[in-house]
Amino acid sequence: MTNAPHAQLIDGIALSAQLRQNIAQRAHALKARGLTPGLAVLLVGDNPASQVYVRNKVKACEDAGLHSVLERYDANFPEAELLARIEELNHDTSIHGILVQLPLPAHIHAHKVIAAIAPAKDVDGFHVANAGALLLGQPGFLPCTPYGVMKMLASIGCDVRGKHAVVLGRSNIVGKPMALMLLQQHATVTVCHSHTANLKAITLQADIIVAAVGKRNTLTRDMVKPGAVVIDVGMNRIPEGEEGAGKLCGDVDFAGVSQVAGYITPVPGGVGPMTITMLLTNTLEAAEREASWLETSTEATI
Repeated sequence: MTNAPHAQLIDGIALSAQLRQNIAQRAHALKARGLTPGLAVLLVGDNPASQVYVRNKVKACEDAGLHSVLERYDANFPEAELLARIEELNHDTSIHGILVQLPLPAHIHAHKVIAAIAPAKDVDGFHVANAGALLLGQPGFLPCTPYGVMKMLASIGCDVRGKHAVVLGRSNIVGKPMALMLLQQHATVTVCHSHTANLKAITLQADIIVAAVGKRNTLTRDMVKPGAVVIDVGMNRIPEGEEGAGKLCGDVDFAGVSQVAGYITPVPGGVGPMTITMLLTNTLEAAEREASWLETSTEATI
C-alpha cells in the first residue's frame, strides 16, 4: 500500500511577505500625508517566549515602515503603574496601536489590562468592545491569529460557505473568535474542547480543521478525512528525551496528517508569521482611521 500524496503546504512566510508589501505601501502613503503609524509594545517580566515574540513584532514594524516603541518592565512592575502607562498611551497621538504581551505576571490581572486599552487602539482585538463587534458583525479589530487564518484560507481559494469547519479549542484569543469568523463566512462550525465526546467522529466530518489547543499530536492522521484543509495554530516544543527535542511543533501530527489532508500549514512557518502580519494590518488600519478622522475634522472647521 502506497501513501497518499502529500498535502499542499500553505506557506505563512510567503503569504506574509506579500501582505507586508501592501502594508509598507500603505504606510508610505500615510507618511506622505504627515502621519506615521505607531505601535507601542509593553512587555512585563522575562518570559523567554514573550521576548522572542516581542522582538519579532518590533522588527516587523520597522521593516514595514511603522514606528514602534518597546517598553520593558521587570516582573514586579505594579499593576497600577502599568494601567497608568496604558492610559498615557491612550492619549498619545503618535501611537495608534497598544499591545501588552501576554502572559502577564500573576499579580497583574490580564482582563483589567485589556479593558484599560482604548478600543480604537486595541490592535490585538481582545477588548470587550472589539469582541462584541465581532459577535455582532460590526466593524472593529479582529484578533490577529484567527484573522490570519482567514487570510490563509482565502489564499488557497477555500470558500468556507457551506463547509463544515471544526475548531479545536475555545480560547478567547483563538478558538471563540475563529468560530465567529467562520460563521460570518457562512461555514457550519463545531467547536471542540477538552470535554468533547467522540472527537474523532467529529473531526472526520470536517472539511476544515483549525487546531488551537496547545497540545502536541492532538490531531492525528486517522482523525482527518481525505482532502480536508488543516490549519495548525499550536506552538509546542518537543520535550527532552524525544526525537527532535527542543524543536517547535504544532498540535497536529504533521507527518501523518499531511498524507491525507488536501492542504496543511507547517509549524513553524505557518500561522505564526500571519499573526504578526495581521497585527501590522490592524495598526495600519488604526492609523488610517485616525488620518481620515483628522481630515474630516479639518474640513469641518474650514
